[in-house]
Order: sequence, then structure tokens, then C-alpha cells
Amino acid sequence: MIDLYTWTTGNGRKIVMMLEEAGLPYEIHPVNIRRGDQFKPEFLAISPNNKVPAIVDRDGPGGKPLAVFESAACLMYLAEKTGKLMPSDIGGRYAVMQWLILSVAGLGPVIGQAHYFHGPGKDGNERAAERFTSETRRVFGVLEKRLGETPWLGGDEYSIADISTYGRANGYKAAGVDIDETPRLKHWIARIEARPASIRAGAVIDDIRAKYDTPLDAAAKELLYGKAQYQRR
Repeated sequence: MIDLYTWTTGNGRKIVMMLEEAGLPYEIHPVNIRRGDQFKPEFLAISPNNKVPAIVDRDGPGGKPLAVFESAACLMYLAEKTGKLMPSDIGGRYAVMQWLILSVAGLGPVIGQAHYFHGPGKDGNERAAERFTSETRRVFGVLEKRLGETPWLGGDEYSIADISTYGRANGYKAAGVDIDETPRLKHWIARIEARPASIRAGAVIDDIRAKYDTPLDAAAKELLYGKAQYQRR
């Protein structure tokens, strides 16, 4: 059994998608980042960087519980545990891993900043919004080129690189990016969203949102973007 600590973010959705693809049993533990659940000591004990998602495998190595934080690490662990969505040969593994790393180190940070500067931080920050939207558009161009060479980012088979990249790329609207500029990427997104596991994962995220979501009010913005985010814990 996997305990999944997550929220309705793009990064959080990735692990639900992976668990559904892998067919692993899991239990959801909502971490409402709009009310500060990510700063609670019991969550920090699992995810010391106070970010979702994180997992605890109750049946980890040697039969002992194992906690893993950071979305890419969670995906890699689950792929290794199940033998799914990651090639076994070294060439195939690194083909997947390089695109996985691009998704978390390249796309994730810039599209996240584009979201901020087109949303809560937009006033007076037009140059910042354009900077991060342009960089998101550039990375999308890299993905577009790759998808003209192979059906999936890691090669011929769907993998954790696709799941990880989709988790951020599907937020293109909030980043101010026109997805029609990259038709292969647009089609790739549609193919992922049509997968049965992705549909099930979407229903799980919708259920979390319906049961636990709270408004993005002034208090929530302070937790997400204000001084509370930068306190040492």
C-alpha cells in the first residue's frame, strides 16, 4: 500500500497518474496547501521541503516503510518498484531520465513562474510575465521537436517522462501560452488525457477538489506566496 500525500496541483496529479498506470493500491492523504497543511510537522517529517507530492511505501525495501519526496523521485521509485514505465536497458533508461529531468528542472520552474506572473503577481510585473512565458514557449518548442522524432518523450513507449512533463505542460493556459503553436505537443497532451489511467487520476483529483478545496483568499495567498513560505522550519 502506498500512502500518497498530495494536492490538486500539476505535480500532485503526476503521482496519481503513475499509481493508476501501475495498478498499485494507494490511499490519498490531502495536503491543503491553501490552509498550510504543508507546514505541519507530520508532513515535514515526510517531505522536508514542504512540497507535495510525497509518498510512503508501507511495504518498502526489506518490508519496512519508506518515505520519498519530490515528484521525480516518487516516479522513479514507483517505476523501479513495479518495473513499469521505465525501460530496463541503460540506453532506454537514460533516454527517459533526461526528459524527466528536463520536465522538473527546466519546464517546471519556468511554467510555475509564468503562472505566478500571469496571476497573483501580475500587477507591475509585465516583463517578468513575458520572460517566463517566452521561456515556457521555448521549452515547448524543444518538446515539439522531440515529438516529431518519437511518439513519446522517452522513445517508443509511454513512460514516467511523459507523466512528469504532462503534469506541468497541461497548465499552458495559465502560463499565457498558445498550444496551437505546437501541434505535436497538443496531440501528445490529448493522447495522455485519453488514457484510462489518466481519466481515473483526473477523477481522483476532482474528488479531492470537491471535498477539500478552499478559496484562494488573502490568507491562502500569504501561505503560498508571502513570508510564511520562507520561514525556516
